[in-house]
Amino acid sequence: MNKIAQSVRLWFAPQRIRDEGDTPDYRFSLANERTFLAWIRTALALIGGGFAVDQFLPELAWGVRAGLALGLLAAGVLCALRAVNHWVRCEQAMRRGEDLPVSRFPTVLGIVVAVVAVAMVVVVLFGWEGR
Repeated sequence: MNKIAQSVRLWFAPQRIRDEGDTPDYRFSLANERTFLAWIRTALALIGGGFAVDQFLPELAWGVRAGLALGLLAAGVLCALRAVNHWVRCEQAMRRGEDLPVSRFPTVLGIVVAVVAVAMVVVVLFGWEGR
């Protein structure tokens, strides 16, 4: 079975993680869980922002509004999925005594949010209807 499928299976059967390695200090597992929750809060904020753009900016041209809203919604979905994946990978690494996994996802997420923010600045500066 490939690594991705195996990792996704662990999302739905976290008790299987206990089969690997040694139990880490519970403080590390709790810190991993707090990080997971921070990613989930970020995902919820992005999703909320996407809905806010769509619902509260009706004067904005449809294509611009939809693009900004969908960008935020997609970032929220990816962030939520990444939160679960990162939690599993970190828990496995701690149990195996390995280095924690590194990721480019925070960089990608930051760039997506920055691009949407710049687009919003342009919208605010030049008006809702692109005047």
